[in-house]
Amino acid sequence: MNLLTQELPSPRSMEEAPAPGKNQDQLIARGLQKEQYIGIFGLAIALIAAVGLLSRRVEYAIIFAFFISAILIAFFLFI
Repeated sequence: MNLLTQELPSPRSMEEAPAPGKNQDQLIARGLQKEQYIGIFGLAIALIAAVGLLSRRVEYAIIFAFFISAILIAFFLFI
């Protein structure tokens, strides 16, 4: 019955989140969002260009679907 006599830590001594710089995990990429968006945008342009060389109608369909998707995503995010 040692648990009943054991002193609990005070709430002031507990940390809710680790201090900055205390837990630096090398496997987590930080600050790469801009590069990711540039890469995704570049891939989208390359896809449209490659399809455009094959068929102009398919290119227009992809562009139309992209814009409709962007409008729907924005609509549902801001509701």
